[in-house]
Amino acid sequence: MAAATQPWKSLLCWVSGAGAASGDDDMPSPRRRSSQKNRERRRLLPPSTSSTASRVSLSSLGSSGTLTPEDLSLTLSSVFSGSTALHAFTYAELRAATGGFSRSNYLGCGGFGPVYRGRVGAPALEEEMEVAVKYLDPDCGTQGHREWLAEVFFLGQLRHENLVRLVGYCYEDEHRMLVYEYMSNGSLEKHLFKSLDGAMPWMRRMEIAVGAAKGLAFLHDADTPVIYRDFKASNILLDEDYTTKLSDFGLAKDGPQGDATHVTTRVMGTNGYAAPEYIMTGHLTAKSDVYSFGVVLLELLTGRRSVDRARRPREQSLVDWARPYLKKADKLNRVMDPALECEYSCRGAERAAMVAYKCLSQKPKSRPTMREVVQALEPILDMNDYLQIGPFVFTVIVEDVNEKNEDKGKMVDGEKVNMRIETTVQEKRQSHQDRHRQKFPNSAVHADVVLHRDGELGPHISALRRHRRTSSYVKERGA
Repeated sequence: MAAATQPWKSLLCWVSGAGAASGDDDMPSPRRRSSQKNRERRRLLPPSTSSTASRVSLSSLGSSGTLTPEDLSLTLSSVFSGSTALHAFTYAELRAATGGFSRSNYLGCGGFGPVYRGRVGAPALEEEMEVAVKYLDPDCGTQGHREWLAEVFFLGQLRHENLVRLVGYCYEDEHRMLVYEYMSNGSLEKHLFKSLDGAMPWMRRMEIAVGAAKGLAFLHDADTPVIYRDFKASNILLDEDYTTKLSDFGLAKDGPQGDATHVTTRVMGTNGYAAPEYIMTGHLTAKSDVYSFGVVLLELLTGRRSVDRARRPREQSLVDWARPYLKKADKLNRVMDPALECEYSCRGAERAAMVAYKCLSQKPKSRPTMREVVQALEPILDMNDYLQIGPFVFTVIVEDVNEKNEDKGKMVDGEKVNMRIETTVQEKRQSHQDRHRQKFPNSAVHADVVLHRDGELGPHISALRRHRRTSSYVKERGA
């Protein structure tokens, strides 16, 4: 690809007005910088008339030409100052922070490029902190550079407790890097589908769902709405307290403005999460994110991936298989994650299932807003109508301690046998058997009585079994 072999500084990082109108995500052909090095730098931000500057959109860079590192620093410094400012790291600083991008600090790799763990401090930052450094693969070309720029502009200007914090960036020669706060618990995908520590508890699943919903609601309710466009389990990160953080804004887009009802764009995203109308028409709205949220909520309920080719054909698409059961309370148990072992709130599950059902509607206008989703899911966090502990067994031993009968026992085939009775009671969830036991407490069906004898029972039991196999015993039973 020709664009990938050109110097990074020759790549244009702008979304033209025509491109925004047509919705094409492809970058225009690169142009070389003007030879007039002393030309006056075009101002990228209009002067703010309020104490809080409005967010800069990518489309505002429409015809600004090539964006140099100095232009980027000037633009971002016009928006932020003090503790909210992004730090412009050098390549040498990030190389040192990650131990020379060593394998021991390697965290993983995505479509953007490899991610490394590191520590940065003085003089780059006032306080030392653990970070994740995302290194853009140069082979990504202009599309990769545009996604890098989108992350800088969106996460550099948006601050919310449910969005991952962008600490800084590196824009030096051909190097493009992003520096985030380190999320020690990884992604939701890892805990939901790849964990070796057992199933994720019900309440934690709902807390993650509410946190993710709040993050999307914040984006959609911004002065200039943001459409996330790539909402999925692998892009939901968890910190040490399992607080939800949305990450990876490379495909994010500014939402429709004015009288526009949608943004027309090239279809991009992840199979199984994208809304059907977006796939068919390329029309992108906030309701496209709502559909993607419904898919992730369904994954939380079922413990299944959105697309799983290893399953039977009718169950490979999670939405197609599970959605018909979501609005039927009596059939909801068919799709609930069996790994939860029924340790979840029935009312909460029914409520969450109904939210997922509405989010996955084929008609965008029938889907709720993310603000409405938050309001519907938050009450689930207070629903504790289930046992959070597993079943346990206790034994009641009943023995005859009468001294007069201490040496007396039951005679079996001329042999004295001491008897002991154990009654076993198992505490478990309310089942059909439990309900029957409550209704008919004296029924012999539920008598769990086990007889034991002190001494060796082996010879007697063996003799009894041999006797039952004899022909005379069979004839007697038949008669």
